[in-house]
Amino acid sequence: MSSINQNAYTSALPNFRNLGILLRILLIVNVLAIAAAVVKAPVLSVAWRELVEVSAVVQPLLIITLLALVLLNGYLQRLPYHLGVIAVFALTLGLSLLVLSITLGAYGDAALSMQRYGLLVVLTTALLLAYLDFRGRALSPALTEARLQALQARIRPHFLFNSLNAVLSLIRQDPKRAEVVLEDLAELFRVAMGNERELSPISKEIELCRQYLEIEQLRLGDRLKVVWHIDNMPPDALVPPLLLQPLLENAVYHGIEPRVEPGEIVIDIYVARQRVHAVLRNPYSPQGTHHSGNKMALNNIRERLQLHFDAEATLDMRVSDDTYQVHIVLPYVKARAA
Repeated sequence: MSSINQNAYTSALPNFRNLGILLRILLIVNVLAIAAAVVKAPVLSVAWRELVEVSAVVQPLLIITLLALVLLNGYLQRLPYHLGVIAVFALTLGLSLLVLSITLGAYGDAALSMQRYGLLVVLTTALLLAYLDFRGRALSPALTEARLQALQARIRPHFLFNSLNAVLSLIRQDPKRAEVVLEDLAELFRVAMGNERELSPISKEIELCRQYLEIEQLRLGDRLKVVWHIDNMPPDALVPPLLLQPLLENAVYHGIEPRVEPGEIVIDIYVARQRVHAVLRNPYSPQGTHHSGNKMALNNIRERLQLHFDAEATLDMRVSDDTYQVHIVLPYVKARAA
């Protein structure tokens, strides 16, 4: 296992195709535009007029610059950091000259001079690059890895506890069967306890989930019904390890165990518009007493999704009269591409 110190952060340009990065840039630039309008306005009551004039220049430049950064992201990522920074400055200044020459021609009487706007473009670009570099250091691989390992450590004991309970329930009833299950459980733990700091193919996660559900099936018998809809699942999609299995634990513990009659867990995984969707549904009873226990797994998974994919991944939970549903959406990152 590589040392965390071996993953020390080195400055690098952000991924301009990441939705979270784009949203942060949009937010910061618009906040600066509002601040500039307030400073420029002689009185606060007419600041909105100044904001309209500033936005007439800033918004077209911002949109065009972001589109250019998205298109050129692959090229910029291959450059050394210092050359990438120079390229970003050259790109923003070049586009600003083009946009300002058009925009200021139409709003010359009401807008700042091209020189002042050019200076603002340079200062804003420098501020954004400094902020994104600082953020990269704050979420450097060493710190991110440590956080992921801590989150993973919280999931695994819970997994171990539930799996062992499933085996213990068989020992007195059918010792030979329990012995076979323990052998399967050892293989299951070997997969679950591996070095899973990086993303792994979703096919591997599905295999782990099947093994876990087979053990629970032995314990619960006909009370547990599992329905898989994975014909449209991309097997090479990369996901955080132990993404679905803790949710299935919750589905079994909160949705199946309290019931006397059989209950059905439905797993639906598919890809749409380069987004991977994972939908898990299980029975729900409003009178249940254990539903608060879902929060640990959900918060854990939501935080790991954020660490891996930023704002590009979401986890939503929906409760109806008799169904509990978790819907995960994350970008379709292929194993071979990574």
